[in-house]
Amino acid sequence: MNQVKTLVLLSGLAALFVVVGFAIGGRSGATIAIILAVIMNVGSYWFSDKIVLSMYKAQEINHEDEPRLYQLVQQLAQSDGLPMPKLYIIPEAAPNAFATGRDPEHAAVAVTEGILQLLSYEELAGVLAHELSHVKNRDILIQSIAATVGAAITYIAQIGRFGMMFGGGRSDENRGGGNSVLSSLLLIVLAPVAAMIIQLAISRSREYMADSSGAHLTNHPLWLASALKKLEQGASQVPMQHGDQSTAHMFIVHPFFGEGFAALFSTHPPTAERIARLEAMARGET
Repeated sequence: MNQVKTLVLLSGLAALFVVVGFAIGGRSGATIAIILAVIMNVGSYWFSDKIVLSMYKAQEINHEDEPRLYQLVQQLAQSDGLPMPKLYIIPEAAPNAFATGRDPEHAAVAVTEGILQLLSYEELAGVLAHELSHVKNRDILIQSIAATVGAAITYIAQIGRFGMMFGGGRSDENRGGGNSVLSSLLLIVLAPVAAMIIQLAISRSREYMADSSGAHLTNHPLWLASALKKLEQGASQVPMQHGDQSTAHMFIVHPFFGEGFAALFSTHPPTAERIARLEAMARGET
């Protein structure tokens, strides 16, 4: 179901791009925007692992450094048919973890010092299985595609703003009548917001899918459910000291907490809902 939902959302994002591109920038404007977006996001996709790991001062470890952690990741990767990813520890007290890398052959899994102190061995297995599921499901690629299209929509909206400010752009005749200015203005304002909402929906859908895949990998959904309960509380009490909101979607729980209106734009689904789904899996209801 989450795969289908992701496909629908990506299709919606692409359709929004086509509509905005031709309504505001015409064929040439849309083409320029997508080229710029592809260049930026391909570079980000290719080098994102190094950038993010450096941002959080992650330190690569081997079997001799953390034998139990290394063996756990190795066992889970083998069970899931994945090559052993590079393993990193982030010097942060905030309990969290993420996976990155452009494909399973270039994957990395990073955990904070805080998560190693907070979780039991079984709970940590649930978290690592979740992260390896992101690798197997190629979520980095999917989110890069969504980011490419979303960025292109934003660029087109910026082109439209400059065009209206300086009286340029397509003629009223080509735009389709007297209401074109109002229509274009609405698209310029609303299209980037709509693109962001779709991207957030894709991110949340992939989190649900990684929860499910990870629970199947360990065959113990309650391990991850218990971990999420602790991580939700721990992340709210001990915030991350490095990084920023642009990387929040990578972590298993949101590392920068917001409440009320800000929660509507979270990259993660509600933790309570994630736990409820995992508990339903444990009861055999899904």
